[in-house]
Amino acid sequence: MILPIYTYGQPVLRKEAKDITPDYPELKTLIANMYETLTESDGIGLAAPQIGLDIRLVVIDLDVLSEDLPEYKDFRHAFINPYILEYDEDSKKETMEEGCLSLPGIHESVTRPTRIHVKYMDEDFNEHDEWVDGYLARVMQHEFDHLGGKMFIDRISPMRRQLIRGKLKNLLLGRFRCSYRTKVLKK
Repeated sequence: MILPIYTYGQPVLRKEAKDITPDYPELKTLIANMYETLTESDGIGLAAPQIGLDIRLVVIDLDVLSEDLPEYKDFRHAFINPYILEYDEDSKKETMEEGCLSLPGIHESVTRPTRIHVKYMDEDFNEHDEWVDGYLARVMQHEFDHLGGKMFIDRISPMRRQLIRGKLKNLLLGRFRCSYRTKVLKK
């Protein structure tokens, strides 16, 4: 089932998400729905708060990038209760343009570390503790930020944020177009 994506202004996008347990109701179905929603919206990552749930769950599908980044061929993964344990202080930082399904039409340059240490559980609740680098590290940081109530616009300069203020206001008012179902803040 394709779910509506919550856009900027929805309170759930600013909440700290909670860990879930293996008995979370219909978890496999929820993950499948998140993948379907992600595919339908042409995204590469989706966090549960973006579909209105304040739980620590993220799906990432990088297979769509495999023509340019062959290392991500067939990469489609769910991350349950993920946390970034540390950032590699010795790795460089990289600035790239980011967008977000919850911020349709807004793209800004964001600087992030290129290597991170993460802990998470897979769909079978097997625990993983690993270092991740490259583009996946960036996507994980972007999606895991959602679980802490942050969005990529929180990582841009105050001046850049001021420059997009009008676009953010239009999002709040529901004045935007995108090709996927959304749920805007009701006044």
